[in-house]
Amino acid sequence: MSFSQVDKKIFDSIKKARDNNFLVFSRVATYLNEFPCLITEDAIKEITGGVVENEQMAFYIFLSGALSENDTLSRLFEREYFNRGVRKLDPREYLENPYFKNIKIPNKQAGTWTLGYQAYKAYEGFIWKDIEVLDDYKEVPQIGFFDREFSFPTVFENGVEWMAIKPNEIETMKHHIQKMRGRVAVFGLGIGYFAYMVSEKSDVEEIVIIERDENVIKLFNEYILPQFSNKDKIKIVKADAFDYAENKMPDEQFDKAFVDLWHDTSDGVDLYMKIKKLECKSPKTEFCYWIEKSILSSIRWRIFEAIENQVEREKFTGTISDIKTYLSENYLKNFVKFI
Repeated sequence: MSFSQVDKKIFDSIKKARDNNFLVFSRVATYLNEFPCLITEDAIKEITGGVVENEQMAFYIFLSGALSENDTLSRLFEREYFNRGVRKLDPREYLENPYFKNIKIPNKQAGTWTLGYQAYKAYEGFIWKDIEVLDDYKEVPQIGFFDREFSFPTVFENGVEWMAIKPNEIETMKHHIQKMRGRVAVFGLGIGYFAYMVSEKSDVEEIVIIERDENVIKLFNEYILPQFSNKDKIKIVKADAFDYAENKMPDEQFDKAFVDLWHDTSDGVDLYMKIKKLECKSPKTEFCYWIEKSILSSIRWRIFEAIENQVEREKFTGTISDIKTYLSENYLKNFVKFI
């Protein structure tokens, strides 16, 4: 079918949002991976004249220009993305986090895994929470910075960060922690941040952590778990997550489950889709997923690409309303269970 003039305008606006999102995220990825310390304290002070209240604005204006090759692109980045996504963060908000205050991470190693610390430098950019998805399909990366050095505990595999307790993890797990109650299954141990925060809740009875790597378990049991005030709530099961979800979990009657098996969206999409198919094995358990919005974004645009190909070949038989449904978060969450 062919779209009406109005529907074609809507379809083209979705394409434009998709293309702008891809452009912004590719530039942001280059910035964060290759030169996250591009913006310095001296540069910020020069722009603001030392006015602290203006540092956030100065940061996103500087960043918009740095990632653009012309004024039109700079204005797009500044007005439609970075003024919504860039935030100057207060380190005190995170240092007051119960895990930061009560859990001390030693420099220890087991196998290929190592406990330790990393730090963000002053004015270093980083992703501080999951993307914000707007009604017009614009997806805004959330870029944060501190005005001083900020250290955070980290677990490394072969010298590469696997999981760290930094603003991104704290912010992206916050609403999931609030939802936990009763018996909770946690897929992926890391350095026990989620388990610790949930164990502090009075309405949580037991936390069963599914982790397959014995060295991760060893580091946690020896150096981290003894510091938990409610360690009696914690049970660790050494198992493959997918095997456990399919064959063991249905008999366990969990109230909630939190899944954090991936490093980021690059390895998360396929793992997310794989375990979503196993939700039906435990129908009474509510499943929650780390950075789900970012993962769903990748799936959303895969679906839209398929629709776009059908539209170009005039083989798409649906409507604009159908397309909006297919791209919605609720549809995507259910769709991935069946593909």
